[in-house]
Amino acid sequence: MEQHIQHKNTPISVLEALGLVITIITIISLSLFVFKVEPHSPIFASIVILIAFSLMKKHPWSYIEHGLKNGLKEGLIPIFLFILIGILIGIWMYSGTIPTLVYYGGKIMSASFFLPSVFIITAIIGTCIGSAFTTAATIGVAFMALGAGLGINPAIIAGAIISGAFFGDKMSPLSDTTNIASAVSKVDLFDHIRHMLWTTIPAALICLVVFSVIGFGGNTGDIDHLDVLPVALKEAGMVSVWAILPAIAMFLAAMKRIPAIFVMLIGILSGAVIGFVLQPGTGISELMNVMQNGYIGQTGNEAIDGILTQGGIQKMMWSVSLVLLTLSMGGLIQQLKVMERLIVAIRAKLVSTGRLILATVLTAIGVNITVGEQYMSIILTGQAFEKEFEAKGIASKNLARVLEDGGTVINPLIPYGVSGVFMAGVLGVPVLDYLPYAIFCLASPLLSVFYGFTGISITNRD
Repeated sequence: MEQHIQHKNTPISVLEALGLVITIITIISLSLFVFKVEPHSPIFASIVILIAFSLMKKHPWSYIEHGLKNGLKEGLIPIFLFILIGILIGIWMYSGTIPTLVYYGGKIMSASFFLPSVFIITAIIGTCIGSAFTTAATIGVAFMALGAGLGINPAIIAGAIISGAFFGDKMSPLSDTTNIASAVSKVDLFDHIRHMLWTTIPAALICLVVFSVIGFGGNTGDIDHLDVLPVALKEAGMVSVWAILPAIAMFLAAMKRIPAIFVMLIGILSGAVIGFVLQPGTGISELMNVMQNGYIGQTGNEAIDGILTQGGIQKMMWSVSLVLLTLSMGGLIQQLKVMERLIVAIRAKLVSTGRLILATVLTAIGVNITVGEQYMSIILTGQAFEKEFEAKGIASKNLARVLEDGGTVINPLIPYGVSGVFMAGVLGVPVLDYLPYAIFCLASPLLSVFYGFTGISITNRD
């Protein structure tokens, strides 16, 4: 069947590929920025256009269906993780795990240094467990609640969380994207991580400076309000040192390199057990309702209840439906070989190291924008430019670093990208709102391009 589909494939021209990309980006951009609609409809419209183009090229329906299936197949694990994290957040609210993290976080953090602290802590945790998703869904949710008590702009808090979480996702040897980038570039994992320090450390320092300026600039609320939420949680009986056990269990499981799904299940099961112990009157039906619909705050304080009402499978369905549409669109784009055709067309213009690295960064960003999936931005870009780096005598670890700077950290900035959809859903802040404050994600590709044109840190093959 695969051979039959490939045999029927009519090659797409450069102009056709460019026309499709421009059309899709225009539809999505106008919808998001001008008409201010949710991204589902423009993504669906893009799918219809891709199907119509395929039919115009006389591709059989089996060819189109193959692209759709391949795209969806790539998203099965992320979608399942979305659902598990929705359950995890609800259970951790019910068990008191997140309220307890908020309580102790409020005790040790100062208002003026709140944003830099958020970045540092999420960066450390993200590096330890290797998952930006898990970091944002656990300690990130706690920081959003704590920051709300200070009256801080949620978009700024989300930007600090995402900056730290993706610092960790980029630098951790446990991260999927870090391993994929090193594998695609054929570079030793730890050589890859060490070489990334050239862009990661400056980007982190920029984050600390920016978040410190915002914090000390008086935009983080009244310091006297820092204790309001923790005290209210304590008075509501939602704080217990035992409630931290699920977080510890999940952290230890992640450190053991247990697959992400099992890590989530450990967090859910341990949270449910702690919930039963700390709230002995709770029944199975109540627990299952929390899993389905999330935790409903019942402290009697409307503002605090709004912060605590989180999680559940149903809350993730907006994100799941968008990911399904985005991956379907990406599958069709891959099936038509749109991005590959464009990449081949620009290779002849890569006459200098600076241009090569700029093209690699822009291609990774372009795949993120067009396909909405960070793994494909790394894999497709790496495969496309590997020989160009080799021909110019540039060490492959430079390619691996560029793939992370233009691929891994850009996906959370795409409103319909898998990471962007997840972060917006879990943190409750639209992507376009937190985008200006995701400093680490914005700085990393710029630093890569700067090094490309200046030659700083660019090493040659042995």
